[in-house]
Amino acid sequence: MNERLARIRLLAMDVDGTLTEGEMVFVDGEQIKVFNVYDGLGTRLAINAGLKIAWVTGNVARAVSDRAESLGVTDVCQGVRYKSDAIDALAARHGLEPDEIAYVGDDLNDLPAFERAGVSIAVANAVDEVKARADLVTQRGGGHGAVREVIEMILRARGEWEAAVESFLEELRREQDGKAGPEAVA
Repeated sequence: MNERLARIRLLAMDVDGTLTEGEMVFVDGEQIKVFNVYDGLGTRLAINAGLKIAWVTGNVARAVSDRAESLGVTDVCQGVRYKSDAIDALAARHGLEPDEIAYVGDDLNDLPAFERAGVSIAVANAVDEVKARADLVTQRGGGHGAVREVIEMILRARGEWEAAVESFLEELRREQDGKAGPEAVA
């Protein structure tokens, strides 16, 4: 499996149930989502290491766009009925072969995307049918750091995990050195 993971150049994933626990909360007509900070930092590490990240969801929510923008995720496909079509479009856009794409999901509507990706990954709390068809099943559940777990597996397989961590820490040091006074603590 490490050889297959080492070839991954694009990590695509579902949002609800994968990046979140899957609940939908509405406040004054606006959808609220809870994203895991481990997944967020993992996403930044992945992007800094050159791994492309794509979010593919059947839902449409400003919270998804806002979180993606805050992390630097530029491939955000919302309102997608046929996730396999989205994977095909992402592959064409980035000039990738199926074996260079991994997809992470949790529910039945993710299965067509599994068929287009070279590596299919189910989060620990995915439905049984998804876990049965996945190449890998994470230890962590959706919304609980499963995406970070996948990112670490891919970057380790590519031999890039330690460099990604060091690059991130160096970035923090540079930012800290550029700040003065108490605001550097906040």
